[in-house]
Formats: sequence, structure tokens, C-alpha cells
Amino acid sequence: MPQDAPQTTFKRVMLKISGEALMGDKGFGLNPPTVERIAREVQTVHEMGVEICMVIGGGNIFRGLQGSAQGMERTTADYMGMLATVMNALAMQSALEGLGIHTRVISAITMNEVAEPYIRRRAVRHLEKKRVCIFAAGTGNPYFTTDTAATLRANEMSCEAIFKGTKVDGVYDKDPAKHADAKRYDTVSYDDVLAKRLGVMDASAIALARDNNLPIIVFSLDEPGGFRGILAGEGTYTRVQG
Repeated sequence: MPQDAPQTTFKRVMLKISGEALMGDKGFGLNPPTVERIAREVQTVHEMGVEICMVIGGGNIFRGLQGSAQGMERTTADYMGMLATVMNALAMQSALEGLGIHTRVISAITMNEVAEPYIRRRAVRHLEKKRVCIFAAGTGNPYFTTDTAATLRANEMSCEAIFKGTKVDGVYDKDPAKHADAKRYDTVSYDDVLAKRLGVMDASAIALARDNNLPIIVFSLDEPGGFRGILAGEGTYTRVQG
């Protein structure tokens, strides 16, 4: 750890970002400068000595729910969405390793040529060796989102919190992009997120976090240094908790 790195109480965290976060100002696919910028955010936290897991969505390439809505069989569409998350994970791995950070892509669908299979004890060992673990292909099951996959893996890896990177600096009572009077919560309960449909994560992910008392910290991924700042006890965010 660099001597000037700020102290943090977190030892192991899960960073969940959407596939759309990798698009930058493009309408589809990957924007390499954006991927590199997010990788640098991860690097600054890695330098603090924090063990990092990541789950990245696949909506910038293919979203299973949309495919299903357009007439595709739901299970097939979901598997296509899982493969999209593997592509994003490989892109992030390339960016992180370009910064000198050892990384493992761990897939819930077996594809030995490009990623390790998910074995919990092996993944924990990677984290202990300060490798960033990017969990790809969701849970490996259709009908589950990458939000649920992130919450599942965060529990399995004994993460202390899920950091949900979004376009806004927390959870609001209504869309701040459409309503000037939208109010941001400093803290909000799992039950309120579900009852008020605040859209932090899908209901199964919130319920799984609630049942295991795993806090979710919602922050802006577009704010430079935001991820590192929150870990250092600064910045603006919303904490979803019991």
C-alpha cells in the first residue's frame, strides 16, 4: 500500500456497475477510454489495500429481458445476456492489467479458454492475494439479473458492502433528471427501497442483501475519485441498510 494512501475501514468490497457504464457517450458497445477511466478508479482503491470483487452487467451489448420482450425465448435471451457480461469482464480485465493489477475473470458458465470456472475457495484465495476478481455470466442461471449475481457473490466472498456505481450520487425519491425537486436519501432501509420501488437493484437482490445484512452504497461512477473518496470516508452517497 502506498504510504500516502488514506485509511479505510473496508477490507473487501463488491463493485457493481452496469454494462451501460462502459458505453461512455456511445449508444452501444464499449468505449475503451471509459473502460480505462473506470479501471483507474478501481486502481486507486486497490492501492488502499482493499480487496475488490466486481460484477459488470451486459446491457451495453445485449439485455435478456429486451430480447424476451421481442419474442425470443426467455432462457435463450438470458444466456445471451450472460455471454455479454463475459465480454465486458474481459475488457475490464485488459484495462486493469494494463495498469499492472493482477486480475481474474471468473465465469459462472464454464469456458476454460477465456475464464476460470467459479470455485468459491479459489476465488477467496485470489482476493487474499490482492487480485481483482471479476465475476462474469451472472449466477449462471436464467431469470436472475447481474444485481442478484453481485449480491450472491458478495455474500459468498464475505464482502463488507456492495458499491453500486450509477449515474447519480445516491438514491432519490424520484428521478432527479426529470424532477428538480427530487430529494436524495442519506440512508434508506431495504424495506423502503422495495415498498417505494426506488430502483436501486431488483427485488431479489435487495431481499438477499437484507436477509444477510449486507449494506449497499449507491454513488456516482461519473464523479472522478468517487469510489476511493467514499472508502476514505468522504463524498456523497446513499447507504441502503437495515
